[in-house]
Amino acid sequence: MIYGGIDIAKYRHEVCLENDAGNVILQLHMDNNQRGMTKLLQALEKLGIESHAVKFCLEATGHYWLPIYCHLNLNELGFQLHVINPIQSDALRNLYVRKTKTDQKDAFLLADLLRLGRAPETKLPSEVILRLQTLSRLRFEFVRQVGGLKNRVLGILDRIFPEYPDCFSNVFIRTSRELLKSYPEPEELAEVDLSELSAFLKEHSRGLIGEVRAEKIQSLARGTFGISLALDAFSLQLRLLVEQIEFIEEQIKVLEEAINEVMEELRPSEDTPYRHVIETVPGIGPVLAAAIIGEVGDISRFPNARSLVAYAGLDASIRASGLFEGTRNRMSKRGSPMFRNSLWLAAVSARRFNPELKAYYDLKRSQGKHSMVATGAVARRLVHLIYALWKDNRPYDPDYQWSHPNGNA
Repeated sequence: MIYGGIDIAKYRHEVCLENDAGNVILQLHMDNNQRGMTKLLQALEKLGIESHAVKFCLEATGHYWLPIYCHLNLNELGFQLHVINPIQSDALRNLYVRKTKTDQKDAFLLADLLRLGRAPETKLPSEVILRLQTLSRLRFEFVRQVGGLKNRVLGILDRIFPEYPDCFSNVFIRTSRELLKSYPEPEELAEVDLSELSAFLKEHSRGLIGEVRAEKIQSLARGTFGISLALDAFSLQLRLLVEQIEFIEEQIKVLEEAINEVMEELRPSEDTPYRHVIETVPGIGPVLAAAIIGEVGDISRFPNARSLVAYAGLDASIRASGLFEGTRNRMSKRGSPMFRNSLWLAAVSARRFNPELKAYYDLKRSQGKHSMVATGAVARRLVHLIYALWKDNRPYDPDYQWSHPNGNA
């Protein structure tokens, strides 16, 4: 058997081949394109190595590993492929005395890892799962961007009109946004005719806000403690940021519609009210369900719930040596960040709307646990619940009683 390691880069990969004895039989550079793939295949043919006799191991570096993985795997070339987390290959470097970090050495390490039988076999997710993963990750990215933009808007208001947040229950409701776009400077609000301001608020609030609120806004604008330096620059920035928030939120709606369409493909039948069993868990809506499914992929690749907890990075890091055993063990955060973030959001929701998990959260709080620690415990228990439902393909039932396969409760 021949073992190959491929160090992934954006423009050029490094390839190293070893035999069973650990001797290097080939090292070459290959471009990240069709010419590079042809070069690799010709080199193997020249050495008389058939594809079924080669195992390749590559590092999941960003997204750059996907094209070469697909070409080696999906074109029916017969190669056995393994993909590892960069954390795994980084840990392997400690097995060698000399601390060296080069592309050639990395390719050798990957081949050696494969030869030692320490590289897991990997399969690409299905097209549906890949679509969910792609759409959900972009949605989360847009949500983060909106959060950052909102913080910048609040920062500007703190400078030019610090009293403005008292005018509305939320600075970013529709009426407030329209007001900030039309009257970004406090002076404009102070000088505008009160009847005109009242009519503006009524129009954009569907009649819910009127003259009383207009009087309050105008009174605060006239007595504002905000600065007047560079007011034109700040007001322009304020208006543009609000418009940017609205633009990205419209894109988020488009993504959510696309996610819903993909989730429809997972519906067991037209008669079922849910599209996936984890959607039946209180606290997990369609958006979070899509994100979780996209990150996990095939639940069967996890042998138990503990491995799924570890994949989320919600497991505790362990520190022990000799007679010492650490008692303040923190969350490892070594798994999928997107999966962990989705579970955390689901846990925050579940501790309110899921009676079972709410009781568990209250128990942890009564034991003196911090809110964040208690929420982390809810997230871990939620993973166990997700795993059980998904593995058995059954919807959530708060009255479910587990029975042992032998008939014992």
